[in-house]
Amino acid sequence: MTAPMDPELAELAARLLERVEDPHVGLPLDVFLLVSRLTPLVNVDLLIRNDRGQSLLTWRADEFYGPGWHIPGGIVRFKESFARRLGAVARAELGADVRFGPSPLAVNETIHPSRDKRGHFISFLYRCELLTSPDPALQFAGGVPKNGEWHWHDRCPENLIRVHAIYRPYLEANT
Repeated sequence: MTAPMDPELAELAARLLERVEDPHVGLPLDVFLLVSRLTPLVNVDLLIRNDRGQSLLTWRADEFYGPGWHIPGGIVRFKESFARRLGAVARAELGADVRFGPSPLAVNETIHPSRDKRGHFISFLYRCELLTSPDPALQFAGGVPKNGEWHWHDRCPENLIRVHAIYRPYLEANT
């Protein structure tokens, strides 16, 4: 059962909504972090393998997950389809276009027990196929990876971000 409406909270919510230009595009960071403290976030992850059995991963270094390789992915926006988000992630993280099946390979729930911001996710893993090559300007060229670089991996890297350990079986599979 829902508690009765609190007029002060209703006014604060109305003021907050006035500041959000277009939730279909995304939220201002402070609003996004507030939302992530109140409800689970839904995201899509793209499992991309080539004909040599390698997996395409991108480097991430942020305050929530630290540095490491991860499966490209993104949070679904308000009234955005999974298909649209999958395409947007491929273009934003790889500079490429992808094709994907109608159903996810896996659905996972991740809860970070001690973190309030960005602490609860429902993730949908999709097998994707590249339709265009990833942007060569974003390709990892050796040394220390930079945020946003991509690289083909023969096996699951040791420095996979911890939250993506759930995908280790997919990254270690031979198919």
